[in-house]
Amino acid sequence: MALGTTLVLVGMSAGQAVAAPAPAPAPVKDTTTRPIEPAGAIPGGFASWKDLLATQEKLVKAADRVTAAVKAQGGAGFAGIVAAPENHELRVYWKGNTPKPIRDLLGQVRQEVPVSVLSAAYSARELEREMNRLTRTSGDVITAIAPNVDGSGLTVSGADFGLTRSKVADSAVPVTVEAGVKPTLATRWDDSPPWWGGAAWRNASTGGGCSTGFAVTYGGTSRMLSAGHCGNAGQTATDPTGQVIGSISPDNDGLDVLLINGSSAGRVFNNNPGSTSPEFSNSVIGTSSSYVGLWVCTSGAYSGTNCSIQVQQVGVTINVGYLITGTVRAEQSARTNAVGQGDSGGSVQVINSANTSQVYAAGVNTAIDGSTAVACTGYVTSGRVCAWRMYYSPWSNATAAFPGIAIVLG
Repeated sequence: MALGTTLVLVGMSAGQAVAAPAPAPAPVKDTTTRPIEPAGAIPGGFASWKDLLATQEKLVKAADRVTAAVKAQGGAGFAGIVAAPENHELRVYWKGNTPKPIRDLLGQVRQEVPVSVLSAAYSARELEREMNRLTRTSGDVITAIAPNVDGSGLTVSGADFGLTRSKVADSAVPVTVEAGVKPTLATRWDDSPPWWGGAAWRNASTGGGCSTGFAVTYGGTSRMLSAGHCGNAGQTATDPTGQVIGSISPDNDGLDVLLINGSSAGRVFNNNPGSTSPEFSNSVIGTSSSYVGLWVCTSGAYSGTNCSIQVQQVGVTINVGYLITGTVRAEQSARTNAVGQGDSGGSVQVINSANTSQVYAAGVNTAIDGSTAVACTGYVTSGRVCAWRMYYSPWSNATAAFPGIAIVLG
């Protein structure tokens, strides 16, 4: 068969991997409980953090009452609430006249905490409508968008200031654009044992970056499945913080699968497709064969989760400088990012129709067709190549390479 003009294995080189943003803490798996003791000066002139927190509790309870009342009366005119204790008061922003039920409630609330009602240019409803419109029309340029609590407009952030500003130039409300603000990286980038699929890992020998696929057992021990081109037997896999996952063994480049020795569990990191937030994980309930027409989702540490990807061909041999056989060609139906560099070894999953919070293991990411390059999405959007046409190594390649391998259920 004729291959794409530019097939690219989707691991990150050492230089590219180093350029990736620093990992964030992983509180999800850390069950340790400890006191929170803020450092530095105490805001608002309070004598202690306990005093500040006591005031905050009163303000939050008061704000909850106002919020409930706003919902009950439909929310027309309401813009936002500030309950910051350093202000020593509850601030309610409203467009137009405050309805009588709200005025009456605020009179009651003032018996507990000071309250100011301030004028707003736009209501929360108006700002939400414009937020949704700008989000739909901006592609992945906007990294964050939020209504100003005082109802004055929106605040938008993006890595490219000029491009972000151009995307919101037709906004119906005032927009403040912030440059260089990106979402905080999450637990995909600082996983911990037992290791989950869809997380970032590094080859300690080469410095290259890839993604984990699925938890498996092989030869009676716990392993993690990933892409064969990400390393060789005997090399060591770590997470981006340097924590050792385990040694690579065995490795099969011709089928593009390898196993990492280490504790693993049957879950995969995911997030809302097209975004990095919220981040969550899903249980693996089995494996799926790959057939033409199958719809899959991918999960990689760099691109995050992408869906609406359909299998076009199976049993494909690709030439990446050497031959990889038995792969599956799939394409993102809207011609947006399916996977990109750094996503190699990441999970290819099929959603369970009976319970969409569960997934089946279909395979691991292998390569992209560089002639279908598109803008990258996810956690790292620059300095790498992404594409809407991809190739993955199916579960059948793993069973062929490693007889006796078994998926770990979540």
